[in-house]
Amino acid sequence: MGTDERLREEPASTDERLREEPASTDERLRIEPASTDERLREEPASTDERLRVEPASTDERLREEPASTDERLREEPASTDERLREEPASTDERLREEPASTDERLREEPASTDERLREEPASTDERLREEPASTDERLREEPASTDERLREEQARTALLTDKYELTMLAAALRDGTAHRRTTFEVFARRLPEGRRYGVVAGTARFVEALAQFRFDDTALALLADFLDPDVLHYLADYAFSGDVDGYAEGELYFPGSPVLSVHGTFAECVLLETLALSILNHDCAIASAAARMVSAAEGRPLIEMGSRRTHERAAVAAARAAYIAGFSGSSNLEAQRRYGVPALGTSAHAFTLLHTSADGPDERAAFQAQVDALGVGTTLLVDTYDITAGVANAVAVAGPGLGAVRIDSGDLGVLARQVRDQLDGLGAPDTRIVVTSDLDEFAIAALRAEPVDSYGVGTSLVTGSGAPTAGMVYKLVEVDGVPVAKRSSHKESHGGRKQAHRLAKPTGTVVEEIVHPADRPPPETAGLTATALSHPLVRDGRPVVEFDLASARARVAAGLHSLPWDGLKLSRGEPAIPTRMVQA
Repeated sequence: MGTDERLREEPASTDERLREEPASTDERLRIEPASTDERLREEPASTDERLRVEPASTDERLREEPASTDERLREEPASTDERLREEPASTDERLREEPASTDERLREEPASTDERLREEPASTDERLREEPASTDERLREEPASTDERLREEQARTALLTDKYELTMLAAALRDGTAHRRTTFEVFARRLPEGRRYGVVAGTARFVEALAQFRFDDTALALLADFLDPDVLHYLADYAFSGDVDGYAEGELYFPGSPVLSVHGTFAECVLLETLALSILNHDCAIASAAARMVSAAEGRPLIEMGSRRTHERAAVAAARAAYIAGFSGSSNLEAQRRYGVPALGTSAHAFTLLHTSADGPDERAAFQAQVDALGVGTTLLVDTYDITAGVANAVAVAGPGLGAVRIDSGDLGVLARQVRDQLDGLGAPDTRIVVTSDLDEFAIAALRAEPVDSYGVGTSLVTGSGAPTAGMVYKLVEVDGVPVAKRSSHKESHGGRKQAHRLAKPTGTVVEEIVHPADRPPPETAGLTATALSHPLVRDGRPVVEFDLASARARVAAGLHSLPWDGLKLSRGEPAIPTRMVQA
């Protein structure tokens, strides 16, 4: 049917229909099941082609409009069809790369949506009936892939770095050294004071972030203030294409251990320093503190409860690191969604206090409500008022099958003994006792002899229990195959690309770590078993290993079991085993 015939049959012109519709164009766009980009891809002819085949009435309408289609097209940098031909990326890929949402792009385009709708011969309603679900709706329906999870996170861009990495890049591009082949290494010169070992965590997060490390238009606009066009052009196309080797998550490390090695051009490797260190220094610090707490607990479960004591994103990473180190779970739900960390938790004092009336507090009513909702296996918080009365009320409501009671204040050792005796006397010998309240590895160790069944740890864990950073550094160790090293006092490094082996007795107890040039075998170790520690993680910019939290947890447990007895002490001391550096 021609345009004129449709217009004669329709009771109102396009403009009149638009005025009569109760919803504005923006409102219609929000409820339309198809995005603007999808509509443009599905239309068989461009605007110009449709205008050429339409009869004269279309021209008359165009003459009445303040700006012709051709004039608008001349003002736009490229027609819709040209833009589509130039963009090789799919809608999903563009969404990941572009800092602005579809709505923001629409607001920036010189031609309004209303003008485009007036020019199109097919009504909006007809197109909506034919089009599939919008991108947003599809994303909500589809299970979350790794890429989708990353898009949902607070945006990670290459601006999460330090300026001097970019100024070094600019100078290297200018003098021609930017493309020399290099190796950078992540290691700790020393452990936090008094610590005897560290635990590797965060490697998987680094590899995941590496794939998303890009400079988008917004970032480039900011960097244009101090970088010249040649540098900006390099950054616009930046994507890491080198190799990464490293220790597996859950592996123990010691001073000098080459936890991560990054190989590629100077230009692409130098930009990754802050990314690597910000992740590894945080996650290794949390995992190392958590492992000490696991060791102190001697097999009793621990729950990570520190989300309210740190940055909201750090809380998720901390929960993951603690779980790797051996914690049973976390209170953080995002850690469960993103990484599969079991989420645990029942009730706070606020719920008990809620059940207060003009007649006073009613602790028993609070317990009854919780048991009705969660079952008798729940954990009841018994120290809101009087602990003795709280325990009595808990057993009276839930019966002898009550799962656990939690104590969150006072002298935990004394109260744990008192509560244990009371529970046993009330016929609830299987009801467990959970203690919380500013615990660290030393407090946990002090409660070993008490009848405590599990621990909840918050502030000390998410702050590294006195060591909030692992103290790792990212240093250049090789240029075009030639070892390079710092000689600065107390900040020396060891040149050359490296491999590491850990030596163990036949009993499995480790005795030494050897770090040697990667192109040479380790020294002879008569009677000892040598285990290689550094493995391929990324090749040609692509991950080549699957990360598995269960394997990482098992690796930590095996590593702690392999240490000499002195290595498990919480007191200050030297590293559990020495590190021997074999020079290149």
